[in-house]
Amino acid sequence: MNCIAIADHGTTEGALKMQDIAPFRVIVAEEILTPHGEIMGMFLKETIPGGLPPEETISRIRAQGGLVCIPHPFDPLRGFRLDSKRLEELVEQIDILEVFNARSPFLRSSTRARNFADKYGILKSAGSDAHTLGEIGNAYVEMPEFNGKNDFLNSLANGKIFGQRTSPLAHFGSLWARVRKQF
Repeated sequence: MNCIAIADHGTTEGALKMQDIAPFRVIVAEEILTPHGEIMGMFLKETIPGGLPPEETISRIRAQGGLVCIPHPFDPLRGFRLDSKRLEELVEQIDILEVFNARSPFLRSSTRARNFADKYGILKSAGSDAHTLGEIGNAYVEMPEFNGKNDFLNSLANGKIFGQRTSPLAHFGSLWARVRKQF
C-alpha cells in the first residue's frame, strides 16, 4: 500500500495530520453528512461542515478543488446514504462511486452500485470503511501511480478493485468506540 484516502466522519483533521507524518501519500477526504445522506469529498484542504444540502456540500468540495465521491450507495443498512432519486438528481456532479464497501454485507448493494456507475459513466472505487485498525485494507484499488487529482482520476479509470467483506462483528468495535466517546 503506497497511498491511502482517509475520510473521517465530519472532519479532515486526522487526515491532515496523517498527511504530515505518513511516509506514503495520503489523500485528505471527509464523509460529510447532509440531510439526504453522506457525500465524500476527496483532495480537500479543510473540513466542510455537515448539515448542508447536498448541492451546497458539493459546491464546497469543488471550491477546494476536490472530487465528489458517493460512499456506500444502495446499502440498505445505511441510514446515511443518498437514495436512488437523489443520486439521479446529482449524477452529473458525481466524480466517483464506491462500488465495493467492505462493511456492506450484501453483494446486491455492490451490483447495483456497479450498474449505476456503468449506466452513467462514473468512475468506480472501493472502500474499507475501516473503523478499526484490523479493517484497513479490506478493500482497495490497484491502480497506476499518480500525481495530483487529475492524474488520480486517470489512474482510477485504469484501476482494478479488490476486497473482502468485513466480518459483521467489526460493527461492535465501532459501537464500543462510540460508547467510550460518550463517556
